[in-house]
Amino acid sequence: MPEPTPGRLAGRTAIITGAARGLGRACATAFAAQGADLVLVDVAHDLPDVPYPLGSASQLTHTAKLCAELGVAAYPVEADVRDLDAVRAAVALCLDRFGRIDVLVNNAGIAAPSGKPVHEISEAEWQLMLDVDLSGPWRMVSAVGAVMCRQRAGSIVNVASTAGLVGYRHFAGYVAAKHGLVGLTRAAALDYAPLKVRVNALCPGSVRDDPYVEGRMLAEIARSLEVPVAEHEETFVQAQPMNALIEPDSVAQAALWLASDESSQVTGSVITVDGGFTTR
Repeated sequence: MPEPTPGRLAGRTAIITGAARGLGRACATAFAAQGADLVLVDVAHDLPDVPYPLGSASQLTHTAKLCAELGVAAYPVEADVRDLDAVRAAVALCLDRFGRIDVLVNNAGIAAPSGKPVHEISEAEWQLMLDVDLSGPWRMVSAVGAVMCRQRAGSIVNVASTAGLVGYRHFAGYVAAKHGLVGLTRAAALDYAPLKVRVNALCPGSVRDDPYVEGRMLAEIARSLEVPVAEHEETFVQAQPMNALIEPDSVAQAALWLASDESSQVTGSVITVDGGFTTR
């Protein structure tokens, strides 16, 4: 668990989506440790066409509790990024509580339905993947961008994936959505650059399912690929140049840097946290 330190984000407010567990929780606690007040957004229930359990309301509440223990205000908000009205309501709550929005971390996403060739993907499966993983971030940027432009300050961090840079067999929907998110990042960065609003993308590699953040994304990707759960970490490590899975905190620290003044002239960048995977 991160320890409180003199805050690089003291006095700032961040919205983090997909905050119930995994990278969302890792980013939330890292930001809280640096003094950011938080609005923590998650759908907080399962979706019928996603073949694995999503983050729960109790997990979202636990993330907020962990952040509050670090001395910041943290509001859990149950909202589906597929619902523009719900997204706008979460943004309105942040403005009501804090008066400004300094950072948006677009982390909410799904890894499945996947695990099949392109011609076997149904239209409903294709639409679901793009609606959550690409249109969801667009809705958040749409709701937050105008606020940040009025402030003439802000940082948007889109959590993409190495799947936004390279292809993966049997993951066409996921790959297409994440490539689209990288494109959205670059286009939005140019739109907002004159107004001092920065937009960048993070592309994590295979992130370890750390029990502290209750991550399970890697296990679900393995399941889609029919890799035995007992062997999935070893299988993924074999593809890593640094012979190790990516730690959630490594991704969170990169997001923290992009959110902070330390990256004040960085926009439109696509930063990998993948142990060298995409350099091959």
